Amino acid sequence: MNRLTETKILLVVRATRLAELKARFATKAQARFYVERLGGDFGDCEREDATYQEAIRRARQTLGELGRVQLVQRSFLPNFVFGARDVVVALGQDGLVANTLKYLDGQPLVGVNPDPQRYDGQLLPFHVANLDTVMREVLRGGRRKREVTMAEASLNTGLGLCAVNDLFIGMKSHGSARYRITLGTAAENHSSSGVIVSTGLGSTGWFKSLMAGASAVAVAAGRASAIAAEESSFPWESPHLFFTVREPFPSGTTGAALVFGKVTARQPLVIESQMGGNGVIFSDGIEEDFIEFNSGSKATITLANRRGMLVV
Repeated sequence: MNRLTETKILLVVRATRLAELKARFATKAQARFYVERLGGDFGDCEREDATYQEAIRRARQTLGELGRVQLVQRSFLPNFVFGARDVVVALGQDGLVANTLKYLDGQPLVGVNPDPQRYDGQLLPFHVANLDTVMREVLRGGRRKREVTMAEASLNTGLGLCAVNDLFIGMKSHGSARYRITLGTAAENHSSSGVIVSTGLGSTGWFKSLMAGASAVAVAAGRASAIAAEESSFPWESPHLFFTVREPFPSGTTGAALVFGKVTARQPLVIESQMGGNGVIFSDGIEEDFIEFNSGSKATITLANRRGMLVV
């Protein structure tokens, strides 16, 4: 086969709802019985899976004519070793793009929408039909890429975690997280529902909802005017992050003054755990991929040294 390049192309995919149901119930028939007994539409799961599998087939065929293709399941990403010259294609929803990006170090990532009728896809600018044209431009170095600033939490235990959208620092359960938070010369002991550290890419997601909620409460209490949704977002490549404390509880030993602020390379956010157990840090909404954050652990949160590169 006369390929365009010998560059390895990695096609990242995820399990569909149907695949997850079959894994849970062993057979498709049992999965159907469970869903339909609860009044769900099992047919929608089947249609979603059929569309996705066809998109994978077409993407593999297109990419196979351009270079060496390797299929990578989302579940393998935390342990997968990417080559410096690899080109990565994420075929799925926005979450798959974000989850893939945090394991890359400058390799170009192409987000492809497998089902435009089902997904809006803010991070999925391309369809399978135009994958050939886009990839040829990427492989020639002629396609524009946009830099993405990532957040990183480094612990005094030697562990660390990067985030493309946001980091969560708090309790695994719904209990109150206890910690000491420091930004520059300001420091405070907290009891809260946790701390969210958001990137520019994540500013249209969790950060946006946090700002909207805080704004609505302040307006209802007559303390402030509403914040427009677009005012809460900031560019993907911004040289800063924002942290937001959820539901801080003021008491004789805990405060609620240091609850929002900007994190930069020169001014990192430092959080020291005061939790005896169940303290965690996870990124991008993937609760299963967490690091423990209990008493004695101190996390320094700042901009990651590596940057994401999204093809646009």
